[in-house]
Amino acid sequence: MSLLEETIAAIIPPDDTYRAKARERLEQLALPYWSLGRLMDLAEDLAGITRSLAPPVAGKTIVTMAGDHGVVVEGVSKYPQEVTPQMVHNFVRGGAGINALARQAGAVVVVVDMGVAADLSGLASQGKIISKSVGPGTANMAVGPAMTREQAVKSLEGGIEVAQKLASSTDVFGTGDMGIGNTTPSSAIVALLGGLPVAEVTGAGTGIDEAQRLHKIAVIEQALSVNAPDRQDGLDVLAKVGGFEIGGIAGLILGAAALRKPVVVDGFISTAAALIAQALCPTAAAYMISAHQSVERGHRAALEVLGKKPLIDLDLRLGEGTGAALAMNFLEAAVMILTEVATFAEASVSEANT
Repeated sequence: MSLLEETIAAIIPPDDTYRAKARERLEQLALPYWSLGRLMDLAEDLAGITRSLAPPVAGKTIVTMAGDHGVVVEGVSKYPQEVTPQMVHNFVRGGAGINALARQAGAVVVVVDMGVAADLSGLASQGKIISKSVGPGTANMAVGPAMTREQAVKSLEGGIEVAQKLASSTDVFGTGDMGIGNTTPSSAIVALLGGLPVAEVTGAGTGIDEAQRLHKIAVIEQALSVNAPDRQDGLDVLAKVGGFEIGGIAGLILGAAALRKPVVVDGFISTAAALIAQALCPTAAAYMISAHQSVERGHRAALEVLGKKPLIDLDLRLGEGTGAALAMNFLEAAVMILTEVATFAEASVSEANT
């Protein structure tokens, strides 16, 4: 049995007994019934995921997966491909948006080279990044498959291996991405798995204008026509129109679910990866917590397909794991509500009249 198969087989639903115990306590807290709303829902979810009435959330790791995309030659991005390795170096120096927000959240940032089209071996040998490179960027999906099926499996298993490597120090995983051009494969994935028109789920990405967006739509439609991915086969979708970092994120999600750890899913690219993970193992979705609602056009639709409601909506569109870092504050808040707020009996407070 392959690592991917073993991981999927190990994923079981969260524990309903712990969910019920958490709900029982939450319903008895000395405050109006369920008056902290979705924070209480989150506390209940975390109890079921972690099998604990004091869910561990102190060890927070944002895993930022980086990879390049052959489709950038079609002119789908505002930025050149060399920005991907440049940003990896910025992550390592601690100067990116994700570094600032991770520091605020008390989270560690781990950068993974899933397939950047540049030599990052120096950073890997110094232990500054993890190398799980599948290749120097994907092929151009507009003219053929982005990768082979074997490469798709390798990207997924790379993400699983990262989850396993970090498991001992991580209570909560967060997903992040870096890859110039990666909203293009993400839009293709969402359109395909959501059964939606490409135009409906294709946005401006890094800030292209409307004429460029229409061109991007045409490129994605061509990729779907040329490759004819099987929407019933998540692995085929990833191979035909995905990305190495998208596969890595999907693998990280599967790995976290197998380890019974919550995974906070960042923005549009991470949610497209989450759809791949869900397609491969529907049960894995129960371990996903949606961080935020991006302004990227297809993100709302992607979340609806995934069946998730985001914790925050701040008009973010950066990626990197920034939304996941912000959302981790809410996980800590939810646990503190469950563990630190007294019940009516503990506080000697009279309950509401019935």
